[in-house]
Amino acid sequence: MGTVTITLANQGGQTFQVGRGKPLLASLEAHGVSLPYGCRYGGCISCAAKLLDGEVDQRAGVALNGRQLAAGYVLLCIARPLTDCTFDVGVESHDKLYRNPFASPLRPDELKPGILPPQEETP
Repeated sequence: MGTVTITLANQGGQTFQVGRGKPLLASLEAHGVSLPYGCRYGGCISCAAKLLDGEVDQRAGVALNGRQLAAGYVLLCIARPLTDCTFDVGVESHDKLYRNPFASPLRPDELKPGILPPQEETP
């Protein structure tokens, strides 16, 4: 499967060589990097990091909504790198992860598929 280079931009630009087939959180922990996490299966957003460059496969995750995905967030506990990647990690990267639902509610296109029931047309 090969290795890729992971750069932690907000951690002094540290770089690490990791395997493509292993989740990023586990790979970075193996290099001694301590990062926040909760569930380790993509069901919460404790390990979210902002992807600045590169591509990951995070199909196994369910916790991020469309707004968070569009802002570049990935779940390190399940994300597997496809290319060299650069991240901002830790709570310092969470500037756009959370939102006030009263000040800025999600638009329908930002919701997860199937959240809203089909709307009936009125005559």
